[in-house]
Amino acid sequence: MADSKSKEKEPSGLKKSLRLIYVYAIAAGAIFTFIGYWDTIFYEYCGAGTFFGFILMTLLTLPIAMVYCELAPLFPKAGGELIYNTVGINRHVGFFSSWLIMAAWIAVPPSAVMAIVQWMFHVLHVNSSFFLIEGVALVALVGYCCLSLQNVEIAGKIQLYMLIFAIGGCIVATVAFLFSGVWSLDNFKNFFYSQVGSQFGIPSWFIGMALLITPFFGFETVPQMVEEGDFPIKDSNKAILGSIVSCGLVYTLFFFGLGGMPVQSLVEEGGAAVNGFLAITMMEQLGGGWSIFAVIFGVAAILCAIGTCLLGFWLSTVRLMYAMGENNFLPKAFTKLNRHQQPVLPNILLLIISLIFLLLQNATTFMNDFFNLMSFGCACAYALTMISAMRIRKKYPQWVSPYKLKGGNITRILALLIAIMIAFFCTLGQSAGSWKAFGIYLGVGVVLWLWMVLVNWKKHPVEIETPDGVEKF
Repeated sequence: MADSKSKEKEPSGLKKSLRLIYVYAIAAGAIFTFIGYWDTIFYEYCGAGTFFGFILMTLLTLPIAMVYCELAPLFPKAGGELIYNTVGINRHVGFFSSWLIMAAWIAVPPSAVMAIVQWMFHVLHVNSSFFLIEGVALVALVGYCCLSLQNVEIAGKIQLYMLIFAIGGCIVATVAFLFSGVWSLDNFKNFFYSQVGSQFGIPSWFIGMALLITPFFGFETVPQMVEEGDFPIKDSNKAILGSIVSCGLVYTLFFFGLGGMPVQSLVEEGGAAVNGFLAITMMEQLGGGWSIFAVIFGVAAILCAIGTCLLGFWLSTVRLMYAMGENNFLPKAFTKLNRHQQPVLPNILLLIISLIFLLLQNATTFMNDFFNLMSFGCACAYALTMISAMRIRKKYPQWVSPYKLKGGNITRILALLIAIMIAFFCTLGQSAGSWKAFGIYLGVGVVLWLWMVLVNWKKHPVEIETPDGVEKF
C-alpha cells in the first residue's frame, strides 16, 4: 500500500510554475551575452559601425523569431527544433537540427565561466594558473548544476534580477560614455572598419555583421520552457519577440556609446583589448573615477550578463535532452525527475560535458575552433526549422496557431533566406581547425544517430504530441 502511495506522489512531467516574465528573462538572458567581454570581438567585426550592425541584425532576426512564435503554441512541450523538424520533415532531420542548435548551447557554459573567472582574476589581481582556473571554473559549473536541479522558479527569479542589473549597468555605461567629455563623432569616421577580411568580393563589414547573429542566440530557448509556463500559451510570443527587441535595443545603444569613445587603437594589432574587455580596458586607461566604474560595470556586464547567459542556455540544454528522452531520441532515463520536477541525468551529463570542454579550452585550441562555427550551426538549425514551418502549414492546414503569422509563407520564405544567408556568411574565413572541430562534433552526432536508427527506434518509435494527439514518426 505504501509503495502505491509513493508512486502516486512521484512527479510527472515538468512543473508548470514559470511566470511569463521569468521565461522572458531566461530568453533575454541567453541573448544578452558577453557584452562586457566579447565587446572587443563585436567591435573587431564591425568597428565603430557595430551599433548599426546590431540594428540590421535585430531586423533580420525578427522574421525567424516570428515563425518560432507561430510554432511554439502549436507544440507546447519542451523540444523546439527537435519537434518542429520531426513533424515538418522527419525524425532524422529533427535529431540533426537539435544537434546543430545544441552545438551553440553547450559551448556557452565553459566559455562563459572562463570569461567570468578571467574577469575576477583581473579585478583581484590574481596570478592565474591552469589548476587555479580549472578549480574556480569547476566550482562555478557545479553551482549552476545545483541551481538547475532546484525549483525552476528560483532560477527564473535569479535570472530576472541578474538581467535587470546587467541591462541597467549597460544603459548607465552608455549615458556615461555620451557625457564623458571624450565621446566624439570623429571616432565614427572609420565607420566600416572590420578585421574579418573580405571573401568572394563580399565586403568584410557585411560578413562581420552576419557573425553578429551569435549575440542573438537565445530567443529559441522559449520553446524549451513553455511546458513549464503557467501563462496562456498564446503569450509565448511576448517572450520571444520581447527578448530580441529589448536586447537589440540595448546592444545598439551601448555600441553607439562605445563607438564614439577612443577605442580604435585598443583593438588593433598589439592593442590592450585584443583579447577582450574592450570597454573595461578603455575605462581603466582613462583612469580616475572610470577605474572604479570599470569594476561596477564588470559586475553588471560580465558577472551578471554572462551569468544570465550561462543559466539560460544551461536550463534550455537540459530541457532539450529531457525532450529527446521523452520522444524516444534518447533512453527514458533522461526523463527521470527529482523531487523538484527537474531532469536529473541531463543536468549531470551537461556538467560532465562542460567540464570536458573546459579542459579542452585550457589545454588545446579545440574549443576556440569549435566556438567559431557555433554561429553556422545555429543558423543551419534556423533554416531547417523555417522549411519545416512551411511543410507543417501545407501538410496540416487544420492546425491553427494562436499566433497569426503576418505575411504567412512570404514571411517564412524571407526567414529561410535570411537564415541561409547568415549560415553562408558564417562559413567565410573559417580556419581548417574550426571545420575539424565541427566535424568531430558532427561525428559524435552521427554515432548517436546510428544507435537510434539501428537499435533504439526499432524498439521505441519516435512519438510526438501534436494538436491531433500523440503521433508516431
